[in-house]
Amino acid sequence: MSARLSPQAAILRHAVLLITAALILTPFVWMISLSMKPPGEIFREHFAFLPQQWYAVQNYRKALTSAPLPRYMGNGVLVCAAILTLQILICAPCAYALAKLRFPGRDLIFGLVLIGLLLPHQVLSLPLFVLCYELGILNTYAALIFPFVVSPFGIFLFRQVFKTIPDDVVHAGRLDGLSELGIVWKLMVPMALPAVIAFSIFSVVGRWNDLFWPLIAVRSESLMPPPLGIIAFANEEAGNDYGPLMAAATIVILPLVVAFLVAQKWFVEGMTGGAVK
Repeated sequence: MSARLSPQAAILRHAVLLITAALILTPFVWMISLSMKPPGEIFREHFAFLPQQWYAVQNYRKALTSAPLPRYMGNGVLVCAAILTLQILICAPCAYALAKLRFPGRDLIFGLVLIGLLLPHQVLSLPLFVLCYELGILNTYAALIFPFVVSPFGIFLFRQVFKTIPDDVVHAGRLDGLSELGIVWKLMVPMALPAVIAFSIFSVVGRWNDLFWPLIAVRSESLMPPPLGIIAFANEEAGNDYGPLMAAATIVILPLVVAFLVAQKWFVEGMTGGAVK
């Protein structure tokens, strides 16, 4: 059993957690506050969370009507859903092979996966751009989806979780006549559901907030995902009117916050499950 913390250590730990939470939440609180204020109150010398004149309805209406924000969010949902589906379809069988099958070069392939974890995606942007150009998919949804269908992090996470599942489960599946892919989808993935949910949150948040690659891959406004759409909104529509801009940013991040709060339990379980073994 682990030793209980002393009262002083417990107080210090909670103080550090509260300070860290305050530092993280301050920009979000500021954003929500600005989204409810008229232009004259945004740059006042003294900050107040609640506005003297409520301007939330006007700001949010302008955010939804002055620029095609619903179209940007629809693009984000389409791209994130397609990427996540393809990532799970590819990563789960790869992780199963690395965790449960024995074949020459398995450790070398896993080493390459770890190297892929170390490489920032920006390093690969130039060869990916050239490849998308040669394939003729620039300025299409395929250009936003194709570079992310293989996730080294997803392969690593699933592999670590699959290794905690007893080999007897795999043997039982083979005795029941399941193929290797059948074992993956009917046994391994359902047993690793918390890890799938945790990876889904990471994948969706990463792609929903991605600005770098969409800025390179697409030019058409009808294809822009939320972050790129907000830039277009700020430059073309809002200008220096920060109230609607902050309202648009609040609308964009709200689905991510709701999704995380709903899946928080499974997220924590999925991230810690692979550390058991």
